[in-house]
Amino acid sequence: MAAYRLTILPGDGVGREVIAEARRLIAVFEEHSPISFDITEIPCGGQHYLETGEEWPEGSYKHCRDDSDAILLGAIGWPGAHLPNGDLAGGQTILGLRSGLKLYANVRPVKLYPGVLHKVHGIHKQVWEPDLVDLVMIRENTEGLYHSLLRRMEQKATGGKDERIVIDEFPGIEGEVAWDPRPISRKGSERVIKFAFNIARHRERKLGIPQSVTCVDKSNVTRGCRLFRKIFDEIAEANPDLETHRAYIDAFTMWLVRNPEELDVVVLPNMFGDIATDLASVLQGGMGMAASANLGPKHMLFEPVHGSAPKYAGMNVVNPTATLQSVQMMFEALAYRHNDDDMDVCADIVQTAIQQHFEEGGCVTYDLGGDASTSDVGEAIADRCEKMLREQFATA
Repeated sequence: MAAYRLTILPGDGVGREVIAEARRLIAVFEEHSPISFDITEIPCGGQHYLETGEEWPEGSYKHCRDDSDAILLGAIGWPGAHLPNGDLAGGQTILGLRSGLKLYANVRPVKLYPGVLHKVHGIHKQVWEPDLVDLVMIRENTEGLYHSLLRRMEQKATGGKDERIVIDEFPGIEGEVAWDPRPISRKGSERVIKFAFNIARHRERKLGIPQSVTCVDKSNVTRGCRLFRKIFDEIAEANPDLETHRAYIDAFTMWLVRNPEELDVVVLPNMFGDIATDLASVLQGGMGMAASANLGPKHMLFEPVHGSAPKYAGMNVVNPTATLQSVQMMFEALAYRHNDDDMDVCADIVQTAIQQHFEEGGCVTYDLGGDASTSDVGEAIADRCEKMLREQFATA
């Protein structure tokens, strides 16, 4: 099979360090398995903006759109790096791609590995058995409260017109006012909710365990959520064999922390999904363990969700696991979309290597109570993958 076209966007701060570990891991698979990549690395983000006056080189969006089978992002955001209008410098990289490439489903696995201590009760206690925290959260990724910003970043990335909504009055509100519209559409809701049901079926086949789908919203108050819930109910009625639940976001945050074992697949509107998925990361050991995929009809982008962490940049101390797990998700998605059995085997090897690393007491970074470096952890997991690859493909 021809090499997959992979675009890498290291971005800002620790994003550059964890991407280096992703490249180390990918290189191991290129050397010891049948899969291969044609890699293009593009500088981008706030630091790049401060150095060059551009958020990324001209033509970068077009390359991501037309010449990429997958995109891997480190992190975006740097202190003092803002555009003249106040927007985050580098925003057109991640937000423009989400909107322009229609990456409507943000997929966030939440899994507690044996040997990793969650953060709810402090790093020295582990209350839940690891297998009680194994869910996936699906966040709608292109509508809701972020819609205006997403559209603005897409227009910057593509060179389109900056469209703005203007309103003259807010009856009953006086003084300075700032506001954000929250559009939630039938089309946008249907596609992400159907995606969540498909994920539930996929997990059911893979795990051999019945799965449920939970809709989280605020439909008792807001009209957008009312539509979201209505569409969820319609899709649930068409899938009677899958167990379904409904929750309001305020109550759900309590249930998420108190009873994560009752959750399998969760689908949420954009803003609620952004907040709840970060909360969920404490169940798996923190943001250093939190990977994500941004998926659309034709394109896909993978990233850790911990941000650029400027105070740790250049210190080689942050946890690279979220990035390595994002590479695993990329392998899995490429395997699914291209019916690539070798890539599917490689995805399983990454997953196994990460789990065994923690289960067997491998080195960990400061956030998990250890003192290992970013490169220590990245190298250890890459070495495990190499060993398994040699066994898997020895006679290939």
